[in-house]
Amino acid sequence: MDLGDWRSRINNIDNQILTLLNQRAEAALQIGDLKRRQEAPSYVPEREAEVVSRLTTAGGGPLPAEAIAAVWREILSACRALEAPLTVAYLAPPGTFTHQAARERFGDAADYRPSRTIAATFDDVERGRVQFGVVPVENSTDGAVNVTHDRLVDTDVQICGELTLEIAQHLLSRATDLADVKRVLSHPQGLGQCRTWLAEHLPEVPQEETASTAGAVELAAADPGIAAIASDLAGRLYGVPILRRRIEDNRHNATRFLVLGRRATGPSGRDKTSILFAMPNQPGALYRILEPFARSGLNLTKIESRPAKRMPWEFVMFVDFEGHRETPVVAAALSEAAERTVYLKVLGSYPAA
Repeated sequence: MDLGDWRSRINNIDNQILTLLNQRAEAALQIGDLKRRQEAPSYVPEREAEVVSRLTTAGGGPLPAEAIAAVWREILSACRALEAPLTVAYLAPPGTFTHQAARERFGDAADYRPSRTIAATFDDVERGRVQFGVVPVENSTDGAVNVTHDRLVDTDVQICGELTLEIAQHLLSRATDLADVKRVLSHPQGLGQCRTWLAEHLPEVPQEETASTAGAVELAAADPGIAAIASDLAGRLYGVPILRRRIEDNRHNATRFLVLGRRATGPSGRDKTSILFAMPNQPGALYRILEPFARSGLNLTKIESRPAKRMPWEFVMFVDFEGHRETPVVAAALSEAAERTVYLKVLGSYPAA
């Protein structure tokens, strides 16, 4: 077969794919009608996680799992939008890493609503202004996002998903050369994560902090003497080209994000549960609370303390572990641990990233 023959074959395959996609879309419309009559949610995280996991595990061809997941993210997003519109809040302005994380989870077909702060994202979900919110919870180099942990203490929303986003920092500018850059702008974390590169390549250029990486790009769009440190998404949204790619000092920098909703998520087969608790001021209290998890073989993936902010020197502990609270082994461990705490709150069980 020559090149023309292969192109003809690909055209035929594309036509078959389009036919199947439209059949899937028709099925989604019927499912959406059933869900409306049953007052069921259009977005079911555990179901979508099961679909992607099944397809990426099946494989069977040259496409890597990451490519299969990316393709199905958009298929699921488009079909979900046919069932019902989906509104998602994220930290403003457009082009932030939180915006990028939200798009990675919900795809292009969702209706994205910028929130002024992380706390406002919680508020938007709590008050029903949006169906879901995406917030950062921890960074691999900078640690916990404290405002997120503090809001989790008092909120009634549920954690219904998580995702980890690789943080790739780029130098964005309308300048054509580094010598034309007069100021470098970014969020404090963006500047800090590129400190070594800036010292080597732009040692005499002043650095200025902005409220967000996307806000820095917005300023760079209006002034060719400004370079912003931000994501490639921000560059695309504001029309600012990348002057230098991947200038972060640590190539293993990643941020974990949580998806917030008002509905508990069912088991997907590969889940994680997040809890917080306060413990009595007694020797061995933490050991006794965590002992049921160890005895049950439940793997802890995170443990962190934060000030309770109610009494001086009182703390709450945040713990993530593998498993879903609806399974008997997890339910038993939670019940036993709760008896040994001052109070215990389950923040959510959700498909693990």
